Amino acid sequence: YFFENALYWQREFHIDALRLDAVHAIQDFSARPFLQDLARATAREAEKRNRRFYLIAESDLNDPRLILPESNGGLGLHAQWSDDFHHGLHVLLTGEQSGYYEDFSGLRQFAKAFREGYAYTGEYSKHRRRRHGNSPRMASVRQFVVYSQNHDQIGNRFNGERLTTMVGLEELKLAAGAVLLSPFIPMLFMGEEYGEPAPFQYVVSHTDPQLVEAVRQGRKQEFAAFAWQGEVPDPFSEGVFQQNILKRKLAQTGNRHQILFNFYKELIYLRKSLSPIAEARRETVDAQALESEHVLHVSYRNNGDGVYVIFCFNDQGVAVQLELDSGQWRKVFDSSVPQWEGPGSKVPDLLWSEGKVHLELSPRSFIVLQRQS
Repeated sequence: YFFENALYWQREFHIDALRLDAVHAIQDFSARPFLQDLARATAREAEKRNRRFYLIAESDLNDPRLILPESNGGLGLHAQWSDDFHHGLHVLLTGEQSGYYEDFSGLRQFAKAFREGYAYTGEYSKHRRRRHGNSPRMASVRQFVVYSQNHDQIGNRFNGERLTTMVGLEELKLAAGAVLLSPFIPMLFMGEEYGEPAPFQYVVSHTDPQLVEAVRQGRKQEFAAFAWQGEVPDPFSEGVFQQNILKRKLAQTGNRHQILFNFYKELIYLRKSLSPIAEARRETVDAQALESEHVLHVSYRNNGDGVYVIFCFNDQGVAVQLELDSGQWRKVFDSSVPQWEGPGSKVPDLLWSEGKVHLELSPRSFIVLQRQS
């Protein structure tokens, strides 16, 4: 029944991929797990149709076996979401540390997630009260889907508020840069690209009164760990649903929404046009944290070509000295310039490095440097 359900979407509707929800909750202890057989079945169908098909898992296990090929002892899924990347970035931008965010506290963890896909690879998790995860070093960076927002992380908040209403424009630009200039597969949540202010609250339209009440009680219990105050919005309320409707015309209004929309478009162009990022592999990317300055230094190298992305999470401007390969470097992007309504930049358009370079970074900003041949 379950195989045919997946194959139905693949055969009849020509769907390119399926996202498998919460695979960590599948209780399967068989010698040939269901997920492995599902990967085999859809792969056979894809070969028959000469059309690629992908299985993307949501998993809370930090277990790379999900996405490793069977030849390496894996289940053969193609990709998985990385909540560690989201959680680390969210804490850096908002300062929240309740619930599962208590496991994330600092730039060093986010740098690790930026390099590897997981922040937890066997370390002790305070939230889980046990060791968590394993190293994904044998998996490709293109097997991790990263995001600053998604339906779970917003919809499971008390009031369903988006990042847009929690932080300022500089933080929203930082979030966009971290996701789109990462080596992973970026995922954007509907409306994120122009700063949609409407909440995304959990809503249901069940016809069974007992089920509706069970959902209401479940939502209240779920929020207990976050210590949020107030009455939980009723998921069965039509008024709550109406609050969630997107205002897509904001992307064309000529204010900060349009600026953010154009900002996203420029970052997508950069991601595609800068070959060290577009062709990133695990061995060609590195991310290091300068914790005292609150700066993340990301380097991409590809056949002699180099791109550096430097993220400043500091609330104040900060001067840093960074190791930078010798030669001339051109600044190809700067989130703090007036074009993006930034506070202004002190980083010149051209830099010369003899192994190290001194930079004055604007608060809550990032720059992209490309080596000149």
